Amino acid sequence: MKRINEEQDRSERPVKSAQGPNPMSAYSNVQKALRMHPRRWVVTGGAGFIGSHLVEALLGLDQQVVILDNFSTGHERNIQAVRVASGIGADRLMVVGGDIRDPEACLRAIQGSDVVLHQAALGSVPRSIENPMATHDVNVTGFLNILNAARAAGVKRVVYASSSSVYGDHPALPKIEENVGRQLSPYAASKYSNEVYANGFANAYGLELLGLRYFNVFGPRQDPNGAYAAVMPRWFSALLRGDAVTVFGDGETSRDFCYVANVVQANILAATTTVPEACGQAYNVACGERTSLTDLFGLIREQVVQYRADAATSRLVHHDFRRGDVRHSLADVSKASRLLGYQPTHSIRHGLVETASWYAQAADASKAAA
Repeated sequence: MKRINEEQDRSERPVKSAQGPNPMSAYSNVQKALRMHPRRWVVTGGAGFIGSHLVEALLGLDQQVVILDNFSTGHERNIQAVRVASGIGADRLMVVGGDIRDPEACLRAIQGSDVVLHQAALGSVPRSIENPMATHDVNVTGFLNILNAARAAGVKRVVYASSSSVYGDHPALPKIEENVGRQLSPYAASKYSNEVYANGFANAYGLELLGLRYFNVFGPRQDPNGAYAAVMPRWFSALLRGDAVTVFGDGETSRDFCYVANVVQANILAATTTVPEACGQAYNVACGERTSLTDLFGLIREQVVQYRADAATSRLVHHDFRRGDVRHSLADVSKASRLLGYQPTHSIRHGLVETASWYAQAADASKAAA
């Protein structure tokens, strides 16, 4: 889909920075250093939404990358998109088809590597409530397999995806890493278990383990299909099709939505930090902005109208609240800023511009293939 009033849009499009350009940032320095001294990286779940963005960024920095994925929630099309975007052949990207629940597959992928970015997981609070054993098997046992494989292969640095869900019922806002409440779902418990095990492995085996508590990540390639799809891809897809848009609850639930480019930055900074006290820590990865679901709908609709004018008349359809959902979420990212040099480059508004463009193109491709 082409934008309506495309010429006007080009002149008014915001810059891609929430903080303003900073050529001497920690991330810029790390990128330069990596190009000079490439490493071999393993990205578990590299065919998924976040994982594929990590792979793309690393290939763009001239790194060697190994993907470990069983393609249960990831997609071959994401890997193909990365290959096209990066313009690379098979020499710097290897795909290992395997499950993190298989210790041999984990070791096969990690052997000979320098760092692991562990993204593979079974997401979704509702799915974990329906099937807690599967969530535990993938998110906890699978995580232990990755740590064991890293230990056996002599890979010291592992950066792993945690979640803002670990804060549970702690009422304070913004969320500070040291203040964690009771987890409200098996998914949240599995992610908090990862942090507990990471501390144990770091102390017992000397591994350098850094956890990243993601706050509602969004962006291109996030799958809108399936019963457990996240809110942003569901709403983009529905508005572009002209379907009803549903929300769980009264719409006043709020989240700290974080564009995927910010998550990529946090992973690479965590993987390369030389600050001794930075290891063995968990960090919030977000923007430090709180947006209600009602306001989010307005922001998404504002973007979609540029591709489909009749989306302007769309309204939210309210359903009952879901079990296990946290009411409000807002991150304090000062710890990540202080110890890692993390500075989010995309606000929610800037991220939505790029996300809307991707979903509009995907909708066109789907129509052409039908």
